[in-house]
Amino acid sequence: MTTTYALLLRGINVGGHRKVPMAELRSLLEGLGHRDVKTYLQSGNAVFTTDADQPDESVREAVEAAIERHFGFRVDCLVRDHAYLAAVASNCPYPAAELEGKQLHVFYLSAPVDEERFADLDRESFAPESFALGDRVLYLYAPDGLGRSKLGEVLSRPALFKGVTVTARNWNTVRKLVEMTG
Repeated sequence: MTTTYALLLRGINVGGHRKVPMAELRSLLEGLGHRDVKTYLQSGNAVFTTDADQPDESVREAVEAAIERHFGFRVDCLVRDHAYLAAVASNCPYPAAELEGKQLHVFYLSAPVDEERFADLDRESFAPESFALGDRVLYLYAPDGLGRSKLGEVLSRPALFKGVTVTARNWNTVRKLVEMTG
């Protein structure tokens, strides 16, 4: 069985810290036996095909261990297949086709979260910004972009997602990863 995965690395190549050159990442993934390895941007997106009949979590664990051995630091990763990525895109509760890519973001989550986690947030105070939950994903609508988003700043606090690995991508990247894994 052949599966094509997207690998989403969290918090690399930001401000000169935790550097993971994409050429080295491609070589590392190929060294693990993956094929058709491609990267997208410098922010930690890779796509690869594998024959391994392994669950996503086994693939993730192997990649995280290899990255730590090679680069000397731990990088949290998420591994998602095409069907999941396509479902995230098609289930978006916002009018994605009408928005600029920088206005819509997806926070990919390692585990499901429920509304209770956000009970202390006064969502109305962030309007017109808003968010919605999906299957191991949080959609953020930030009309002025993530860099100016007050809600995005709050949602980026580690305490809010304690115990859950989170990595965000703008809508342009979400669409590109669907395309690359398809």
